[in-house]
Amino acid sequence: MKRIKVIIIGAAGRDFHNFNTYYRNKGQYDVIAFTAAQIPDIADRKYPAELAGKLYPEGIPIFSQNKLPELIKEFEVDICSFSYSDISYQEVMAVSAVVNSAGADFQLLGPRNTQIKSKKPVISVCAVRTGCGKSQTSRKVIDILLKRGLKVVAIRHPMPYGDLVAQKVQRYAGIEDLSKHKCTIEEMEEYEPHVVRGNIIYSGVDYEAILLEAEAEADIIVWDGGNNDFSFYKSDLTITVTDPHRAGHELSYYPGEVNLRLADIIVINKIDSSSPENIQQLRENIEKTNPRATVIDAASPLTVDSPEIIRGKRVLVVEDGPTLTHGNMKIGAGTVAARKYGASLLVDPRPYVVGKLEETFRTYPEIGTLLPAMGYGDVQISDLEKTINGTDCDSVVIATPIDLSRIIKINKPSTKVEYELQEIGMPDLEELIAGFLAKNKIG
Repeated sequence: MKRIKVIIIGAAGRDFHNFNTYYRNKGQYDVIAFTAAQIPDIADRKYPAELAGKLYPEGIPIFSQNKLPELIKEFEVDICSFSYSDISYQEVMAVSAVVNSAGADFQLLGPRNTQIKSKKPVISVCAVRTGCGKSQTSRKVIDILLKRGLKVVAIRHPMPYGDLVAQKVQRYAGIEDLSKHKCTIEEMEEYEPHVVRGNIIYSGVDYEAILLEAEAEADIIVWDGGNNDFSFYKSDLTITVTDPHRAGHELSYYPGEVNLRLADIIVINKIDSSSPENIQQLRENIEKTNPRATVIDAASPLTVDSPEIIRGKRVLVVEDGPTLTHGNMKIGAGTVAARKYGASLLVDPRPYVVGKLEETFRTYPEIGTLLPAMGYGDVQISDLEKTINGTDCDSVVIATPIDLSRIIKINKPSTKVEYELQEIGMPDLEELIAGFLAKNKIG
């Protein structure tokens, strides 16, 4: 029987998971290639034979997405399966036009075919866009569960940008594990806030193998989502975080609207810094799209360790990289902190950027006067350090989830912005999670 030829369109994460759960061992399909986008320097490698299974003894090549039309024609591809997140509906359908015009079918795999069922209860924390506040929401959920004496293990959406075989299953229990697994800045930003609080987090490539290990040491699993992707695991309670700073995006970015519709609980975050008009628009969209969900109002109050480093100073604001790039955020925690604590000027980093950061600003010109903390590899980390140290400013405001001064040497005063989820009114997460645990006789 002729095998159906497939290309999986991805960005080193959801694409590998879709292959593992849907395509890997099905003889009727022949996955010709993966394509890669969004993340720098992840093309021109292979999904290795050790992970690809017996049907792919040579592994599967990974090409840049801009080669997609010629790959479809060269290999007479039948199906292209779109498999990455935080992309506008316009962009998704533009890719579908490229695929269809080259002669192939365009596919979007859903939860039924890609979610894995756990033996343990799963609470998932997802979002409608990158940068809504998933991380602080996940931390809050984990704190609530730990207070009840439950053994909690978090599993993070994948970021396998290095040696994929070595990254098959990764367990993080302490700061030393970040070095052990050769983490990028982007990975550290997600894992470090968990391990410094004493909770275990897993990530990697093969999420069935990850789940087996996590279940062995957990009473309950918390899925800590990435971008605006939906959970890799079938969830018993789904929490979706929204952002009124980008009101309307919850209905126009893939697959964020999936999370909005799946949610049992919807968190409207950043109420303290958003306009009433945007908050109302978001409320109306939630009511129209998922009226059964319970809505929680929340803020992300900011603190800095040294306000005097900001007050009256010309500051360079360094924000979380993905939030500024494919997350399209124009105002992040660092900007809010700089204004709150009286900076005299936000210094534009663009005249000072070097190396790969120049490419980042060319690709995402809308970033403006903020500096994304790009660190997908040693070269990018070096370029980030050179850019910060070469910028003509008085001080640096670090609004990344980790303290960059631990990773790079900064030659001027710096201060770290911290932010935690703070619910406003009732019900809050503690009340709703208590009800969920009682209903399911957990703990």
